[in-house]
Amino acid sequence: MSTPRDPETSPLAVDSAPSGLLRRLAAISYDSLLLGGVLFVATALAMGLVVAVIGAEAFKVRSPLAHNPFFQTYLLWVCFFFYGGFWVYGGQTLGMRAWRLRVQRCDGRGIGWWQALLRFLTACLWLLPAAYLHQVLQLGVGLSLGVGFAVLLLLLALHLPDRFSETELRVLPRPARSA
Repeated sequence: MSTPRDPETSPLAVDSAPSGLLRRLAAISYDSLLLGGVLFVATALAMGLVVAVIGAEAFKVRSPLAHNPFFQTYLLWVCFFFYGGFWVYGGQTLGMRAWRLRVQRCDGRGIGWWQALLRFLTACLWLLPAAYLHQVLQLGVGLSLGVGFAVLLLLLALHLPDRFSETELRVLPRPARSA
């Protein structure tokens, strides 16, 4: 059994090319499916807690989680710990593993929690125009998400999450086939 590696001191042996945009999008798509399941469970836990505290009838009448900033912040933290945990302990989410990607410092070492937070917050910038267009300007969900997706593509093409967190996303070599 392997021991957890120290992200501050352990170098990663990755001598490969930087990742391409399509590979990044494929990993994001894969991780989005997994994150959806995690958010489903996190929401179920929060709903169960609220029902236990205020009762089922009061929950049906008031719907206290709808538009609740504490609940939304809770879900944002769940998302951060989903990505950050994978990035800090192993350098890969499951989607990144499927597409042979690894996040690391520019010197090849693993990243720490601070870099994971910077990377996560920068990557979340695509949500701002989507939420603004939908909530403030009352544009449709499709148009709002379309603009948000365009901003996401721009963020990824410019490697802004990597630049702000001083990390890089590398493509790992294919595993050697055994005879």
